Amino acid sequence: MWRELLTAIALMLVIEGILPFLSPEALRRALERAARLDARALRLCGLLSMLGGVLLLYAVR
Repeated sequence: MWRELLTAIALMLVIEGILPFLSPEALRRALERAARLDARALRLCGLLSMLGGVLLLYAVR
């Protein structure tokens, strides 16, 4: 179980690092836009992201 969890965290870090490595300016612009969103919009983005992850996990497993 720990091995799978650490593998998932490692893959998340690799994926999270792609955009800042390839295009730091695009990441900066995206973060600036995200900072201007209200809390409700950020929560909705987080919810949609979690639901997408759960659906993808369900489809793969």
